[in-house]
Parts: sequence; C-alpha cells; structure tokens
Amino acid sequence: MLTKNLAITFHGIGEPVVHLSEGEGRYFVSADIYRRTIAVLDKMEKQSGCRVVVTFDDGNLSDFKVGFPALLDAGRTGEFFLLAGRIGQQGYLSGEQIREMAAVGMKIGSHGWNHVNWTKLDEAGRQREFYDARRRIEDEAGVPVKTAAIPFGAFDPLVLSSLKAAGYSQVSTSTSGMGYQNAWFRPRWSVQETFSPERDLPPRMSFGQILRGTAYAQLRRLRYRI
Repeated sequence: MLTKNLAITFHGIGEPVVHLSEGEGRYFVSADIYRRTIAVLDKMEKQSGCRVVVTFDDGNLSDFKVGFPALLDAGRTGEFFLLAGRIGQQGYLSGEQIREMAAVGMKIGSHGWNHVNWTKLDEAGRQREFYDARRRIEDEAGVPVKTAAIPFGAFDPLVLSSLKAAGYSQVSTSTSGMGYQNAWFRPRWSVQETFSPERDLPPRMSFGQILRGTAYAQLRRLRYRI
C-alpha cells in the first residue's frame, strides 16, 4: 500500500500581528498565496491521485479571518492545532471563534500549552503539555481533542510513547513527506513565504515522493515501534 496523503502546514497568513521569535516570520505567507493554494488543490489531487490535508499551527487569528473562510468557500475542511496558553490572547483565536469552526466540521487539535520543545520536558511539563492543554482546548472548542502536533517537529522515543500513552489518535510532525491517511505518525510539510502552489506542490505529489514516503513510513515503524 502506497502513501498518498500530503499534509501541508500554515503557521500564519498575511502580516503578523503578534511578536515573532527570530526566524519565525518566514513561515507567514501572504493571503494571496494561501488562497491560490486552496484554489488549486482539487485539480492537483485529481491529477496526482493524492489527497492534500490543510493544517494550521499555533492558533493565530489569521486562521479564522483568512484560513477558515477560504476552506468554507472551497468546500474543504482543515485541521487547527492550538496552543492552549494563547487562546483568547491578542492576535490569537478566541474560544468563540474556535467553537464556530468546530461546529462546521473543522478539526481541532493540540499544539501543547506553550510553544516549547517537548524533548526537554520533565514529568510535570508532559502533564501540562499533553494533558492539561488538551482539556483546556476541549473546554474552549466544545469537542473532543484527539490529535496533536509537535512544536518545532522535535521528538524522540519518549515524546512519542508519552503521546501514545496519553491517548492521542494521531500525532503530526514537521517531518516532510507523504504519509498514510490514518497513520498514527503523520509527516507534514511547512510552507514558507516563498512558497508557490503552482510550482511547489506538483513535485511534492510526484510518484517518486509517493515511493519515498512509503519507504520512510516503514522505517519509522521499525525505529520508533509505532
């Protein structure tokens, strides 16, 4: 069975309205680039036989103002991974906005409480990031939270085993490449400011990438026992 699912990640759309750490700005794309991406997905999926999943990390306000409406217009759903500690803060999603998106089928996941490296957590940190954050997001969204996205894509065997023990049904990383639709470990591709959907998506959905994704999926199972 071949991997035919490409998950792409947006971290912010348009001009940032919150303070960004060094280097973070390159992950913000223009509203035009984002809308062009959504507009071409159906055509590219039909041409390649692949499925594209649109995801968002961090819970920036642009997810609701730009990301969400374009998905609705295109008849698509998206997955929004939120930082529990930033809900309701200036420049981030409010509980009301999260509930509105969840009510029409958008998927809500956890990105943790703070944007921290999960490989550096002690037991108390894992409790806060894996359990407390999920409860806070569930309270705000009004729906169960079953998926998580790892900040910075930083993970090790302990992070993965802890997330599995916490009951998450799928974990997303920043490991680029194709994956299986319902795999517990899901690679994702983070788009950057220079991204062009017309230029950059077709190579990512090529048969060569499908074969590579299939091989890496098998290697991950052996390495991490997932």
